[in-house]
Amino acid sequence: MRIDVKGVIVSNGDKYYYDWFGIESTSPQDVSKKIVEANGEDLEVHINSPGGDVYAGSEIYTDLKAYSGDVNIKIVGVAASAAGVIAMAGKSSISPTAQFMMHNVGSGAYGDYRAFEHEAEVLKNYNVSIANAYRLKTGMSHEELLELMNKETWLNAQQAVKHGFVDEIMFDEGNMLVASATNGMMLPPEVINKIRNQIKIPGQNPLENKDLKLAQARLNLLKLKGGNLNV
Repeated sequence: MRIDVKGVIVSNGDKYYYDWFGIESTSPQDVSKKIVEANGEDLEVHINSPGGDVYAGSEIYTDLKAYSGDVNIKIVGVAASAAGVIAMAGKSSISPTAQFMMHNVGSGAYGDYRAFEHEAEVLKNYNVSIANAYRLKTGMSHEELLELMNKETWLNAQQAVKHGFVDEIMFDEGNMLVASATNGMMLPPEVINKIRNQIKIPGQNPLENKDLKLAQARLNLLKLKGGNLNV
């Protein structure tokens, strides 16, 4: 059974709006449905993702890690941030042209100095949680992993295998190679909330007036940046 982890990693609740905007994304529900259908047969997970929501990434990682059958991960483009965590869930291979990236969890805060100090502690704590997945795969220490995350580390295929984040390089039968993700466009929460209030509920057709309004919405989206707690 093949499972594609492509585009931005998003929550189940936000997935509908990414589909509506035509933005490629993957939610935990997308993956869990495939896992149920697989019913124990081997899984082949193809990853090409810049990352996204850390909670969604954690759920996908956990579902794959707990799966009863074999899980074979193939990094075909990039496995960055939350997608890199998902890549730790099974035996893995990476295309010789692909990349692996790890960095600190990012978020936003509003309030006085206490709110920002609290948010800093939350982020530091979640960095340790992310490093747990890397440590189980590589055997590296938390200190080593947190330092790599602090530096926003990009690894090519050879480096990813050397450090133990990936098991082998695809197509490299003679071991000749052994020795950036583009930032994903995550929808800002205010955009999702605005759209949620203006369009119909899933199950109905939100695209009845899909000419000027849809074109304008997508144009406005290109001008927005930001996101929720994500890596």
